[in-house]
Amino acid sequence: MRGHISAHAVCTAIRDDIVSGVLAPGSRLIEDILAARYGVSRVPVREALRTLQSEGFVTTRHHAGACVAEPTEQEAADLLDIRALLEPLGAARAAARRSPAHLKVLRGLVRLGRERARHGHPADLRQLDGWFHETLAQAAGSASLTALLTQLRRKIEWMYTVEPPARVAESWDEHGAVLDAVARRDAERARALMTAHIERSLLVHRLRRPGAAEVSGSKPPVNTARVRH
Repeated sequence: MRGHISAHAVCTAIRDDIVSGVLAPGSRLIEDILAARYGVSRVPVREALRTLQSEGFVTTRHHAGACVAEPTEQEAADLLDIRALLEPLGAARAAARRSPAHLKVLRGLVRLGRERARHGHPADLRQLDGWFHETLAQAAGSASLTALLTQLRRKIEWMYTVEPPARVAESWDEHGAVLDAVARRDAERARALMTAHIERSLLVHRLRRPGAAEVSGSKPPVNTARVRH
């Protein structure tokens, strides 16, 4: 089936490997090696790398070609500031535009989150938290805003580790309060509650400091990248 996988699917696979640390910052991204890794031709790989460069995950170096980007601390900090502005906007828009289907999914996620918080399932909670914020972004009814928020969350996940909060149950109560405001179509309350929620969440973000990744051009990056966990 070589070559039948879309550039979008290849882009998602490479992005996931960058975010998870399989492809470390500074690693060279050689089209032939990536094509063999994902079982595709070079064409979707080339398209995927262009997309990832526009998103900031990939950069092009003189004499080295495409490499995994190495964000500065300032660039990482800027992402948190941008999220603090956009997530409350997304919550306000969701209050105005959400559908019954969005509310059903959000209620199910909050119910599961509260249940897992009581019984202590940190891995489940991280995934549920991501789904809650992604569903809320989709409920905003703006493809552009949803895409921006999704890209922000991926880049923040790439640049930061998020420590399990000491107040897990309270965090899910905050999710529940945002959901109540969205269900009542109270846009300003949804905005204010999300602003407070994001501000509190900043306390558990820790910048990853993997150091520069020096990868030899003759070796596949997947064999030399360090996993940053």
